[in-house]
Amino acid sequence: MWTTLDRGYWGVSCLSLLASVVCGAQSANEPSNMSYVKATVDKLLKGYDIRLRPDFGGAPVDVGMSIDIASIDMVSEVNMDYTITMYFQQSWRDKRLSYTGIPLNLTLDNRVADSLWVPDTYFINDKKSFVHGVTVKNRMIRLHPDGTVLYGLRITTTAACMMDLRRYPLDEQNCTLEIESYGYTTDDIEFYWQGGSNAGSVTGVENIELPQFDIIDYQTLSKKAVFATGSYPRLSLSFKLKRNIGYFILQTYMPSTLITILSWVSFWINYDASAARVALGITTVLTMTTINTHLRETLPKIPYVKAIDIYLMGCFVFVFLALLEYAFVNYIFFGRGPHLQKKVAEKAAKSNNENKSRLESNKVQVDAHGNILLTNLTSEMSGADMMGVLNDPRATMFSYDSASIQYRKPMASRDLYGRPAIDRPMGHKKGRLRRRASQLKVKIPDLTDVNAIDKWSRVIFPIAFTFFNLVYWLYYVN
Repeated sequence: MWTTLDRGYWGVSCLSLLASVVCGAQSANEPSNMSYVKATVDKLLKGYDIRLRPDFGGAPVDVGMSIDIASIDMVSEVNMDYTITMYFQQSWRDKRLSYTGIPLNLTLDNRVADSLWVPDTYFINDKKSFVHGVTVKNRMIRLHPDGTVLYGLRITTTAACMMDLRRYPLDEQNCTLEIESYGYTTDDIEFYWQGGSNAGSVTGVENIELPQFDIIDYQTLSKKAVFATGSYPRLSLSFKLKRNIGYFILQTYMPSTLITILSWVSFWINYDASAARVALGITTVLTMTTINTHLRETLPKIPYVKAIDIYLMGCFVFVFLALLEYAFVNYIFFGRGPHLQKKVAEKAAKSNNENKSRLESNKVQVDAHGNILLTNLTSEMSGADMMGVLNDPRATMFSYDSASIQYRKPMASRDLYGRPAIDRPMGHKKGRLRRRASQLKVKIPDLTDVNAIDKWSRVIFPIAFTFFNLVYWLYYVN
């Protein structure tokens, strides 16, 4: 059994041992031991050859990578790229940098990285990158006692992202960041994602907010790229971006729809208000053209048709057809009818002139006794006409004198219609003109026909536009 004295002695011994351990741990950071740390670092760098990789001639160096995404600054459809700011960290083990005597990790100045071997990592789809240098170059070197090196950089890179804009702006894009070794093949170096999953190797994605996109998924991938110079390790980080359509509904879809509906107002305006209907139609057409032009300026010059192009072109067709509808109404009521009337009037005037000239050429001569001289009549009338006149019962009222070849003009000779016999051809001409005028009235559209075109347009245009929207949204949303 332990006595009380033994217990007290054991407690004092434990406390003294714990105090010595704590003091030993703190002694490494005390100014009095800075010389020992300096000597350790100098010993590590003395004879260190930066030109040779760790374990040169042996197994390949395993380089683990992790990325902490600070922000995705911009996704550009015009340049087909995106800009990302991230904390890019690499770790590997270099036995030449292992040390003993200091049970702490050594975080060194960033300029030490220029004296150590680091992987020749680069971004394949990089367009422009830089390491931040405010207030000093944003690099980190941390050494572990077993020789593990942690190398961190704060980088902003603009990487290419080839986008398929056929469904724009109802599209989803897949943008990647490709990481590869530039000179070392898989015989010298191997890359892997630290943590083995998205949660361990890539962080910060959940906190990213983009104005036009939502990050719905991201994946990491390890593979090998084979070229003529050898097989190289490659890591890939891909983001699946879904575009937010709210901006385009407010800026493009809704204005285009309202302008199309506005063009239908002309169907309720009176047909003879040409200034109002033409001005409304031209204004809506020019507005749709402006929207199309502004949209093309914000997109690259790609050869295929985008989803928003189909919608804007459909709206433009409906607006243009509304303008043509009034042109059709105007032509029917103000164009074709007056044109036909003018042609008939010209024909009637021509017929009247011919009739007058014929009457003037057929003037008869009358002597002092009222007898009509047939000298001129016989020269212009054929024998059949003369026989017809002589055989006419109504001609028995004339007296015939073979010596003078004269007919006496009767005082009350009238035709069946109560008009002089000489005016009989003129009556037939007027009858034909009346029949032609009646036919013309049938051909000229009535006012009710013009209104019927507008009434049908009020129904057909909204139904067709609704069907167009239904097919469009069902196809591109699903």
